[in-house]
Amino acid sequence: MRANIEEYKAVEEAATKFVKSVAEGNSKYAKELFIDEAVLFGYLDGKLEHGSIEQFYRNVDTVSAGNDFKARIDVVDVEETLAVVRVLEEKWGGRIDFTDYLLMMKIDGEWRCVAKAYNQNSNTIQKK
Repeated sequence: MRANIEEYKAVEEAATKFVKSVAEGNSKYAKELFIDEAVLFGYLDGKLEHGSIEQFYRNVDTVSAGNDFKARIDVVDVEETLAVVRVLEEKWGGRIDFTDYLLMMKIDGEWRCVAKAYNQNSNTIQKK
């Protein structure tokens, strides 16, 4: 059963913690969103990142988003206890564009992220 509009707003508000962490280069907000067991999957500059969400926290804490960074949150779907959010990022670190998908669950009445998968736009990949 599809959730009501208020629930969509609650999911968007929760996902804002992700964007705020990336924009400010501080993982503290994302740590409020992600559960400890959350996982990460994606390719960063052609290298597969997978495993613990801790890698995302390290990336956020060590690379400044930059002055040109922009983000957009799209709540794709909200069911009773499950939500999918797409976050578009432009110019992270001054050069990288990402599309992130956040899989969220309502746990103890709060929307939390259990998994993050992302794509780095191919025209922003730098081989090392």
